[in-house]
Amino acid sequence: MITSLLEGNKKFVAEVFERERPYFDELAKVQKPTVLWIGCSDSRVPVNTITQTRPGEVFVHRNVGNIVATNDWNLSAVLEFSINHLNIPDIVVCGHYGCGGIQALDNEDAEDRYIPIWLINAQKARSRVDQKLAGLHIDVSPEKRHQLIVEENVRLQLDHLREYPFVARAMAGGALRISGWVYDIASGEIRIVS
Repeated sequence: MITSLLEGNKKFVAEVFERERPYFDELAKVQKPTVLWIGCSDSRVPVNTITQTRPGEVFVHRNVGNIVATNDWNLSAVLEFSINHLNIPDIVVCGHYGCGGIQALDNEDAEDRYIPIWLINAQKARSRVDQKLAGLHIDVSPEKRHQLIVEENVRLQLDHLREYPFVARAMAGGALRISGWVYDIASGEIRIVS
């Protein structure tokens, strides 16, 4: 696979990079993305492919379960750089159906040490959905429950995003908007959830 990646890069340089040299020359000077995408690491959710965006248009942060953890220094630096230096006006938190991270909320593997700790940041989404279903006295299929938790996790991560003081200030000043989306791997469609 490593060889295939390097061969793919050679093909990219020959077929795309050279054809669009002026565009890439400008990108080499400065980046001006207009969206910060916080998404899942899942290999089936390639941001530029599913949004049909070009290099330089989307600033991307990905992790298991599209988590916004307020104690995550990596994400904190990404947010700070996005808002304070790139002046990005939109942040999208995008989850996806079939997310292994969200499935792991119900199916912890005894050999995993770090995944359960990381997913503490998503447990409230599962609790919210289960409480709502119990309150409505309805049963749903495991697949539907998973979808509801994926959607609620996006809303939860938007709540976490608002906890960052500089995010809240940028939003209050009208310089930043945040959105919550879910990508449906089965249909290829993105759905707005918040």
